[in-house]
Amino acid sequence: MTPGEDVWREHTADVLAALVRRSGDFGACEDAVQEALLAASQQWPVDGTPDDPRAWLVRVASRRLIDSHRTTISRERREEDESRSAAALLDGPAVLGASGVPADDDTLRMCMLCAHPDLSDASRVALTLRAVAGLTTAQVAACFLVPEATMAQRISRAKATIRGSGAPFAPPTQEDAVARLHAVRHVVYLVFTAGHTTAAGDRLVDTDLQREALRLAERLHRALPRDPETAGLLALLLIDHARTAARQDAAGDLIPLDEQDRTRWDHGAIARGVRLVEESLPRGAVGPFQLQAAIAAVHGEAATARETDWPQIEVLYRMLARIAPSPMVELNLAAAVGMAQGAPAGLAALEPLLDDPVLARGHRVHAVRAHLLERAGRREEAAEAYLLAASRTQSIPEQRYLNWRAAGSQDSRVTR
Repeated sequence: MTPGEDVWREHTADVLAALVRRSGDFGACEDAVQEALLAASQQWPVDGTPDDPRAWLVRVASRRLIDSHRTTISRERREEDESRSAAALLDGPAVLGASGVPADDDTLRMCMLCAHPDLSDASRVALTLRAVAGLTTAQVAACFLVPEATMAQRISRAKATIRGSGAPFAPPTQEDAVARLHAVRHVVYLVFTAGHTTAAGDRLVDTDLQREALRLAERLHRALPRDPETAGLLALLLIDHARTAARQDAAGDLIPLDEQDRTRWDHGAIARGVRLVEESLPRGAVGPFQLQAAIAAVHGEAATARETDWPQIEVLYRMLARIAPSPMVELNLAAAVGMAQGAPAGLAALEPLLDDPVLARGHRVHAVRAHLLERAGRREEAAEAYLLAASRTQSIPEQRYLNWRAAGSQDSRVTR
């Protein structure tokens, strides 16, 4: 990360929102902000970071926006109707104010826009990384392992979808406010998971993405300190991120949870996450992020892998399966059953999931099956399942780990 980059990323959403409130043209404002960030990357390392970075960025971006308007004014007059439509994009009352959600937080405002219900999850994440986290199109493309031109088209289509939806920030109903906030939390979680274990390539973790997700979760929690699910999201990210240093060895190879050196965990972050879970659980209905954070807390508080309270984790996964059922939750539940009740019980719970077409195409269901087969002493079957899992992932660290486990299942003398 270049000098000052963490500072200007911190202010990206605020600067963009300030410009959007003035002009309403999301695309033009985003272009102006990106030009201001480029200017900052060139000037700040030489001249030093300004005393008020946000004001500097707003001033420079506003100038760029004015210049852009001057050069395109004739086209804008010919397309007056289209301009009015774009100007209405963010015009009007503040976000969610009537529903009790703070309306004066620009990061929340931009997250709400990027989490528009008409967008796919992938487009929501891409637009959030671009407009809120301040990543360039090239950086976002690298996160998704697609060419920059492809990502530019995706982001352009996402902005066009928002522009064509009318006035997405008109005062929502209570129900719509809740849905929008849930979408924002989900997007932040997807950003974190994209960095927690990269989908392909030779890196296991993208710490930049993890940090951006944590920053967004912190901002959401500051804006909504009494919202239990937002607290649960922040707790989950804090505890999961706390284990990052122990998740790979010096060669970059994956180290599973039960083999990690727990002295390398950030126990301060884990303690804070646990406090957030304990404070949020008594507040009304329990949501999926609170339950996932509670599961992470059980892992985080275990001094050794052997001391992990697997029966409690099984109970929490069963609760999660009731309120937020999904094949991935069922997969995690089967793994927990295998640890709490024994490998045969886990394999029995896992069996129906092998017919799920989405899970079967991926590697995780086969990796869990391999692990349970190995625990059950069925070593040859375990080796085959590990090899199958390795063939279904594009992550090189995961491939190496799974192939190593396959070799170990066939020969107990194999070591790392």
